[in-house]
Amino acid sequence: MATTPLARQLLRAKDLADSRYAEALTVADLAAAAHLSPAHFSREFRRTFGESPHQYLLTRRLERAAALLRTTDRRVTEICFAVGWSSLGSFTASFRRVYGRSPSTYRAAFPPPESTIRIPACVARAYGRPPNRTFREAAAAVPS
Repeated sequence: MATTPLARQLLRAKDLADSRYAEALTVADLAAAAHLSPAHFSREFRRTFGESPHQYLLTRRLERAAALLRTTDRRVTEICFAVGWSSLGSFTASFRRVYGRSPSTYRAAFPPPESTIRIPACVARAYGRPPNRTFREAAAAVPS
């Protein structure tokens, strides 16, 4: 078996954190994805990327929460749990520490999502729905 360079192993764990940020990932989970021991993984991750694996995961969660606050009208509590936090208080405190304001104040600084859409809301909803077909009908509609 050929050995994988350390950078590639670390990127594998970083990709896991990027794609599954909302799940309850631990440093041990990320280390397993990189095929390294948790202690060695943590040291190398910090040396390579400049922050701990845990801090990287929290940063991804906060970035996603900020994007949802800017682009949706979902409740702050709903966003908190959707991005992987288990406590609204810790989410709000972390968000305030990174962005300098509460999630609600952050959202208020941006135009409401419905004001940025350039088509009527009814059209956006209609085109956002999946087609009302069964698999058999969809297969029959595709020419062979």
